[in-house]
Amino acid sequence: MSFSQEVKEELLSVTGSARHCLLAELAAIFCFCGFVENAENNRPTIGIFTENKTISIKCFTLLKKTFNIYSSVSVRKSSQRSAGSVYTVKVENSRQAEEVLLALKLLPLPKGMGAVKKTTDLVLLKNACCKRAYIRGAYLVSGSMSNPEKGYHLEFVCGAEEQAEMLIHILKELSIEAKEVLRKKYFVVYIKDGEAIVELLGLMGAHRALMELESTRVVKEVRNSINRRVNCEAANITKTVNAAAKQVEDIMYLKEKVGFSGMPESLRQMAKLRLDHPDATLKELSELSDPPVGKSGVNHRLRKLSELAERLRLN
Repeated sequence: MSFSQEVKEELLSVTGSARHCLLAELAAIFCFCGFVENAENNRPTIGIFTENKTISIKCFTLLKKTFNIYSSVSVRKSSQRSAGSVYTVKVENSRQAEEVLLALKLLPLPKGMGAVKKTTDLVLLKNACCKRAYIRGAYLVSGSMSNPEKGYHLEFVCGAEEQAEMLIHILKELSIEAKEVLRKKYFVVYIKDGEAIVELLGLMGAHRALMELESTRVVKEVRNSINRRVNCEAANITKTVNAAAKQVEDIMYLKEKVGFSGMPESLRQMAKLRLDHPDATLKELSELSDPPVGKSGVNHRLRKLSELAERLRLN
């Protein structure tokens, strides 16, 4: 099971305690995958189509808890290549269907057979708990999330632009910044910030998934920190080795061309120390000096030797 599906399985058991929260979550489900039939005589029956068994169970449960409606559930094989199953949850009693549509603020119905409004009235989502419930329902129906081991990406696939804009608006009111992109014929609302995804999982009630994601984030951050440190130390070692090799090359050139006899004692001593200890650090050379010289003094003398060699090469 993918991490995204694990989140949905966890959210299956999460429901609001108040009726207004149940309505908000149910509104999201119907906005994203609801349908209406026999609407030409204004006596509709309603339901949802989904390939996700989790969503059908949640919809059935919410209808029972909120309206005391026992909806019908049917399963058939999908006609798509995936050969999965399609679950249909249906309210066949017209009076009950109208009651649901009215409570979910989905009336009046849009023109066209089978149409359900893509957005609900924001008055249904005036409380923060209702906004969280709506987002939870939207994720169950249209959300997905990448494996946090590979990267941070959570998205909602919307069938209409106004649906995506409403989702972004609700997320913003919950202090979650999301962006929108057009992908083929769908409007995708996405979040790529790991901290924001953790916050969203908590708001939806997926606390087990939140802890797993946080654990993964910590491991990745520690691993990245170690890698950065190792890379930095490796770069410093390479820089030190290259500098030492250049110093040895310059000193050997000076020794071959003019010798050390005409040099000041301090430079002559440092030249011999570097040749005797080609891999030593500046600190180690300072400790080997007699009398001891600070790291800055060692660096200064080695730089003077390189400058002498460079001037000699130019002449």
